Amino acid sequence: MKELSEFVFGSIEPLLITDEFLSRLQKLEKICHHFHLSLQSGCDETLLRMNRRYTTKQFAEIVQKLRNTYEDVILTTDIIVGFPGETEEEFEKTKDFLEKIKFYKMHIFKYSVRSGTKAEKMEHQIINRVKEERSQRLMEMSEKNQEFYHRQWIGKKVDILVEEKDGEFYQGHTANYLLVKMKSNTDLINQIEVVTIQKFSNAELIAENVTKM
Repeated sequence: MKELSEFVFGSIEPLLITDEFLSRLQKLEKICHHFHLSLQSGCDETLLRMNRRYTTKQFAEIVQKLRNTYEDVILTTDIIVGFPGETEEEFEKTKDFLEKIKFYKMHIFKYSVRSGTKAEKMEHQIINRVKEERSQRLMEMSEKNQEFYHRQWIGKKVDILVEEKDGEFYQGHTANYLLVKMKSNTDLINQIEVVTIQKFSNAELIAENVTKM
């Protein structure tokens, strides 16, 4: 049986993704091709107020490095909307940048005041109605991105590490951490199965049934 363990990278400081870092990473076999890069904002002015050390140009270059290194890489991120001083123009810059990068999934957070932080005392706090509207627009984008990526996998063969059973389906993840469901007449848990993705239904990837004698 194949080895089942694989390393998954969680939230990574974007500037850690250097050529040297990727060169060393490529030498490791058990790396999940999924990276969660915490962007926070796609607007340089907002990033500066957030005291982030990178620019959108640097971030875009890092994304390209990852995509050049792993052709099946899946990228996710965190975005904060409504940070103090975020104008409609700044939000549109973020939206345009996110459309350019096209993350697989975005975790959208509405800024909330934290006592004792510099942001608490910043001028031009954003009202809840605006934060909610901006959050909704980005969540809709994230859902469309997920559907776009999922549909690219229909008809392709993939290795699945089956982890658990959910109702009538077994489910597990691909090498780039996409969740796939399948049916089987035998127990598949902790097995690696090669399956063909059949369809994208109800926001889920469904593979062919696995039949064993």
